Amino acid sequence: MPEDRPHTRGPVPHGHVTLADVARHAGVSAQSVSNALNNPARVAPQTRERILAAVDELGYLPNRSARALRNQRSRLIGVRVEASRDDRAALLLDQFLHALAESASANGCHLILCQADDEVEEVAAYRELLGTTSVDAFVLTGAHAGDARVAALRDLRVPFATFGRSWDGDTDLAWTDVDGRHGLYVATSHVAAQGHRRIAHVGWPGSSDTGRDRLAGWVEACKDLSLDTDLHAEVADDFEEGRRAAHQLLDLAEPATAITCASDTLALGVCRALAERGLRAGPDVAVTGFDNSPAAALSTPGLTSLRQPLEQVAHDLVTAVEALVNGATEPHQSLLRPELVVRGSSLRGPTD
Repeated sequence: MPEDRPHTRGPVPHGHVTLADVARHAGVSAQSVSNALNNPARVAPQTRERILAAVDELGYLPNRSARALRNQRSRLIGVRVEASRDDRAALLLDQFLHALAESASANGCHLILCQADDEVEEVAAYRELLGTTSVDAFVLTGAHAGDARVAALRDLRVPFATFGRSWDGDTDLAWTDVDGRHGLYVATSHVAAQGHRRIAHVGWPGSSDTGRDRLAGWVEACKDLSLDTDLHAEVADDFEEGRRAAHQLLDLAEPATAITCASDTLALGVCRALAERGLRAGPDVAVTGFDNSPAAALSTPGLTSLRQPLEQVAHDLVTAVEALVNGATEPHQSLLRPELVVRGSSLRGPTD
């Protein structure tokens, strides 16, 4: 079928604009309209402009899509979502997605979400998105050493940035991360300032890059304060695991009098163990968490916790992918510091 045909002007009789209506209005084939929307390089520039005019006039696509035809961009950023877990206090991913959506919108972009239970499914979901939707870039969460998603997206030649630094020392990776090492150093120093000398740490297994980073902050602070560095436990990020680890640390001949934790989930488990022993978080044993989850502010006493600057993380990631989409060759990288939000769980005085 030839590409150009006489134009058919006038309103769409059935009131619902279809691709065929656009084709008739522009005087081209339906395939030409499809190519203009999905494969602009296959359509002559003048024909594409005529199709775009028909799209605008008939209202076939949202304005965002019409703009994408002009500049060859969808302004869509893909990101994976995962189901929340009842055994975790922090809603970090939910809060991050909200911040990312706001930052993307401020830059004229939108998020497109995909669901996956593991990295294999995640890569497959990215491939499907790229095959069915015009996506400009991706944002990955939970970056780690040997991340297969990084290699896959590089093979696909699509821009992306990660929430989490390159633990492999990859200098070509665009990333934004939160300095957990600094955070635990601050938290440990804080409880030491309350007079504690037996300061423990309940963290994640050694296989966790982030867990090792946070443990390193605790170790560094203990060394600077001339404190023991053997009072730590490595457990899964689970309430019951935190509870059991606390009991073990409190059963020692010289029990811990302060416990820093790699997450609020672990810290709340520690607080449960204290309550079971008739001890008070704060006056008896200082406790700190990480993430400043909603539960941290609502617990009694309030849980001292490290707040991640998620708004700045989201802003930096959107900036990073926008730069890559626009041809930047130097990847944007930023390491941000968390803020210690002090509440009653780490203070000697009256609890809140």
